[in-house]
Amino acid sequence: MATLSRTAIEQMGFAIVGDNVQISDRASFYGVSQIALGSNVRIDDFCVLSAGVGGITIGKHVHIAVYSSLIGAGQITLSEFCNISSRVAIYSSNDDYSGATMTNPTVPSEYKAVTHADVFLGRHVIVGSGSVILPGVTLEDGVAVGALSLVTKSCKAFGIYAGNPARRVKERKRDLLSLEQALLSRLAQT
Repeated sequence: MATLSRTAIEQMGFAIVGDNVQISDRASFYGVSQIALGSNVRIDDFCVLSAGVGGITIGKHVHIAVYSSLIGAGQITLSEFCNISSRVAIYSSNDDYSGATMTNPTVPSEYKAVTHADVFLGRHVIVGSGSVILPGVTLEDGVAVGALSLVTKSCKAFGIYAGNPARRVKERKRDLLSLEQALLSRLAQT
């Protein structure tokens, strides 16, 4: 993966750029001034981040894998230590599928009924490949979402969720919390 230089990243006009940010030269960004990137963020090839008025906030130590997208007018937040696997789609806006209104961005807004709702991913959330997260969802700290899941409702802390629609299938271990403290202690010494 070829990455952009620090100078190129800064010239793009992000709201905030932390240290050690790695962005593929094949990723696409829209509404850049509404996107904040924490330190130690990696965004891989063919990702699309399209921020509306709510913006996109990405915390420290976050990875967004190939072909993933974060799109919508509502706020999207990825907290520290999140991992977004390949081909994940996170939406904070949604068209009306009922047929009562028209859809798609080529149609003027007065003929559509797009809804917007914030999406929040807590610390240590991992979202498996091919999963979709819909507007208004909160994934509390430590949630793991299995591959190919459709997340339509919020998920409670340290649960493992899977399916279509996603449902809680078991508990997730919390060992990673002590590993986080060890990593942060090590980083504080450097």
